[in-house]
Amino acid sequence: MIAFSDVSFDAQRGEIFVVMGLSRCGKSTLIRCINRLIDPTAGEIWVADANVTDLDEEGMRDVRRSSLAIVFQHYGLLPHRSVIDNVALGLEMKGVATGERRKRAQEALDTVGLGDWGASKPDELSGGMMQRVGLARALAHDTPVLLMDEPFSALDPLIRNELQDELLAMQEKLHKTIIFITHDLDEAVRIGDRIAIMRDGEVVQIGSPVDVVLHPADAYVREFTSNVRQHGLVTAETVMNEAVHVVTAEQRADEVLRELMRREENYALVVEHAGRYIGTASMQRLQNLNPSNGVSVGETSLLIEPGVGRDVVLDELVPLGLRSEHPIPVLDDDGVLVGEVLLETLAEAMTAESAE
Repeated sequence: MIAFSDVSFDAQRGEIFVVMGLSRCGKSTLIRCINRLIDPTAGEIWVADANVTDLDEEGMRDVRRSSLAIVFQHYGLLPHRSVIDNVALGLEMKGVATGERRKRAQEALDTVGLGDWGASKPDELSGGMMQRVGLARALAHDTPVLLMDEPFSALDPLIRNELQDELLAMQEKLHKTIIFITHDLDEAVRIGDRIAIMRDGEVVQIGSPVDVVLHPADAYVREFTSNVRQHGLVTAETVMNEAVHVVTAEQRADEVLRELMRREENYALVVEHAGRYIGTASMQRLQNLNPSNGVSVGETSLLIEPGVGRDVVLDELVPLGLRSEHPIPVLDDDGVLVGEVLLETLAEAMTAESAE
């Protein structure tokens, strides 16, 4: 029986790459092949510059020590050891001196929010806390690649959401390359930079969460994504583009008008110092004004298109899009322009939502 075949992907440095699918689709076998707990029968697996499929056992041990750490669904904690000694176990097996390994274990416990629990035994912890210990044990190795095999699937939904948040906060600081296995698309969309969806041992689609949600490759993926749309997880940030038609408030209005006419564009987003958005310059308004005498575009009558934050969801974007003739500016917390939602992109998202 073939567990999976013809699977190919690149996980980029510092991204969370999620592999998801139903039970027995091959995803857990895949992650075990990456660190050679299972030897693949064909193909190549590269970790940085090393083709691990060519390594002997000693070479593979070196890769596991220096480059790969894994977090399983089941914690695998030793009941007779304290929490900090469980975290330090791998370092002890690598021959790291006692003082150094306890220091690194304590730092890892601090990272996962268990800094005060080092002296406790595993049976004093909740399931969520034990999973944090498993994560701390992997972090203590300080490897650039972290493999996570359905680490939160045995936890109740509230604890799972909490640990997802903590993983994202940790990733903001540590920038690990994480291969994350799950069967839950909500979890995949929430934490993944990119998602690979597997079915019967094959990858049927790879893309960003918004790609998978808005552009399902087939009926199988479409079925997976139906509930995600209903939950409103499509945000301004996931559908925005880079704002390309941007001018500064100090630019001369007649120059802006000429540039718009040359490029056959009917608008430009206007920003002041530090990139703060102040309005939209309309070609029609500039033509009616017939600007001269060096008046700046910031001194003209700008359209005040309402800007939105990155986390505004589709249900809030749709009414804005229906009232606007221009892209919707996306702003950060300081009002700085970070992108724009094109009306055609919004229409596509609306169509996908309506289809469900």
